[in-house]
Amino acid sequence: MALMADRAAMARTLGFFKHSLTLIRSFSASATSTPSNAAPTSVAKKPKRRKKKKNFFEVARYLPNWGLGYQMAKTHWVGVSYEITKINLYKDGCHGKAWGIVHKEGKPAADAPKKISGVHKRCWRYIPNSKKAIESQPVPEVQAA
Repeated sequence: MALMADRAAMARTLGFFKHSLTLIRSFSASATSTPSNAAPTSVAKKPKRRKKKKNFFEVARYLPNWGLGYQMAKTHWVGVSYEITKINLYKDGCHGKAWGIVHKEGKPAADAPKKISGVHKRCWRYIPNSKKAIESQPVPEVQAA
């Protein structure tokens, strides 16, 4: 019984000693820190949220006429894109089917349109230097004198 009482007294003493050391550390840390360092530590920074990538129809939505005639590709494709020829859009505007002509290295690789696979995957991007975008810009004509 005496041993149990001694252990309890020892545990209380050690607990008090640990708390006093923690208190001393907190005072010494706040005294040595500068005001510029205090602001970031007091406010916990939230981790940046990763931007959600867009599926085919979410990209095409912002193009004129739902992107017909424009080129789009998946983000991980290198040198391959589709020129959009037809879109079958479902009611919600984020789902459907699409057809296009495959382009490799900027040149058509096929004559007939092909159904585009993976249109609902979130990895699509618009190719800004497509033929339609270049054709829509007015070309200044030079007159021979």
